[in-house]
Amino acid sequence: MGMEEVEILLVEDNPTDAELTMRALKRKNMANQVVWVKDGAEALDFIFATGLYSDRNPEDLPKLILLDLRMPKVDGLEVLQKIKAEEKTRQIPVVVLTSSNEDRDIVESYKLGVNSYVSKPVEFDEFIDAVSTLGFYWMLINNPP
Repeated sequence: MGMEEVEILLVEDNPTDAELTMRALKRKNMANQVVWVKDGAEALDFIFATGLYSDRNPEDLPKLILLDLRMPKVDGLEVLQKIKAEEKTRQIPVVVLTSSNEDRDIVESYKLGVNSYVSKPVEFDEFIDAVSTLGFYWMLINNPP
């Protein structure tokens, strides 16, 4: 897949959750447009075309970012802050998809400009339904600027 085809950037350090997310997106025929990065540092490299992704065209931005909060190296809140601080990436919809249900994480995410905050359901079927609905809404129904 060429990097210009990226529609969804999945930022998730847990391989099981990443697999479930991609399986859910596949149900809506969106899995072939997903790039999975395994931590916040890799996410920032991808988004800003630095480090391992320095050969990527920085103008080819994802249309949606699914972002976990609890990750090694750089946590999701810091990733969110950097995305929303830059003019060229500010408009990318970011959906926090995390196991955290803590009020402070929710409040801080919205202060930093998250578009939606979703707690990962524990049950497999609920998780699949939640991710499928998210992908469908943000990629097909929502009208970005």
